[in-house]
Amino acid sequence: MTERLFGTDGVRGLAGTELTEDLAYRLGRAAVLVVGRRSQNRPTFVVGRDSRASGEWLEDSLVEGIREAGGDAFIAGVEPTPAIAFLTTDLGASSGVVISASHNPPEYNGIKFFDASGTKLSDEVEDEIEAALDEVVAAPERPGDLRTVGDGRARYLAHVTGAAHSRLDGMHVVIDCANGAASELAPALLRRLGADVHAICAEPDGKNINDGCGALYPEVVANEVVRLGADAGVSLDGDADRALFADAAGAIVDGDQVLAACALALRDRGMLLGNTVVTTVMANLGFHHAMRQAGIDVVASKVGDRYVLEDMVRTGAVIGGEQSGHVIFGDLAATGDGVLTAVRFISLAAASGRSIGDLASVMHRYPQRMINVEAIDRSVAEAGTVRRAVADAEAALGLDGRVLVRPSGTEPLVRVMVEAETEDLASEHAERIADVVRAAAG
Repeated sequence: MTERLFGTDGVRGLAGTELTEDLAYRLGRAAVLVVGRRSQNRPTFVVGRDSRASGEWLEDSLVEGIREAGGDAFIAGVEPTPAIAFLTTDLGASSGVVISASHNPPEYNGIKFFDASGTKLSDEVEDEIEAALDEVVAAPERPGDLRTVGDGRARYLAHVTGAAHSRLDGMHVVIDCANGAASELAPALLRRLGADVHAICAEPDGKNINDGCGALYPEVVANEVVRLGADAGVSLDGDADRALFADAAGAIVDGDQVLAACALALRDRGMLLGNTVVTTVMANLGFHHAMRQAGIDVVASKVGDRYVLEDMVRTGAVIGGEQSGHVIFGDLAATGDGVLTAVRFISLAAASGRSIGDLASVMHRYPQRMINVEAIDRSVAEAGTVRRAVADAEAALGLDGRVLVRPSGTEPLVRVMVEAETEDLASEHAERIADVVRAAAG
């Protein structure tokens, strides 16, 4: 069986070899066909990209495919992924498309689509696009239009600024922009809200996105917070659809802690609809314990913020997120938004007179060990030997631990995650299972 082209978050691969100009062109063309079949109107696409050098030529090819199939393209330029999702709805476009590989290294790139509501496409629609890649397209009467979104950033900034619980006057914030799409926007936004901002890794050159910085390396901003004596640190990834934090002592605050603090704040205001929060199967055991103690119901979805959103819609929940830092505030967005999360979380601290660390303390984070095992055939995650190793670890850990083995949705990896009462115990079981996965992978 041929592996699906679309992964957890769009199509990704090495730029120029796996994600080529031809594939970008065909994806643009196929998207017009699929969107056109689902709408009576001429398909229109808001197109954005992150700061990778390959984004420029991939954008050219993608837009060529869109226009040659009869779709209109509105070029937003280098902007965060959630900004494109917002602009898609704000401008009344049929779809949004972002050229980005999110947190992946600079040599990678990706293409992901949004529907008219700013929601990432369902598996069903992605499969339709994939099936249409090689369809013969009749030439339209005229190529689609090509326009520039001149005030897109201003629109998005106004939207996110309005989400703050309070101003940030007097707060000293360090922000790591991962040399990515929000390198100008995010510091400017925090300054607009009154914060004293120190921006790092905010000089993209097309080759340094996510390079030893950003949300995969939250210790970078944590160290800078301590060095400067700042109140808080924010760490974005390359396309700014997620955020991690650091408190004044340099302790890293992950998405589970942010989600827990924000869910409790909503509950206290009587705004946590259905008394429910949505997370993923990757959420720390401490998150589940904290929510149980607070009387809040937890729904665990598949990994990926689009799956979180699907369960939010299904259950009526107004907030959901992932340990990795994707948080969806359902009243304002339909996708993870690191910039919005930064504004909401830091301003929650300011409005309540509490520190970032105090907010994060609402949950105890169990020690967690994650091992990524290279596996071309990711189905080895379901091998009998792997399942037996998982069952053995679960029996040994009991209620004070958790085991999860799953194939990555974006890379040729099987992820082994173990949580336990101690780091040594988590590492012991994770290493043992990882060895079994390696043996199964050959």
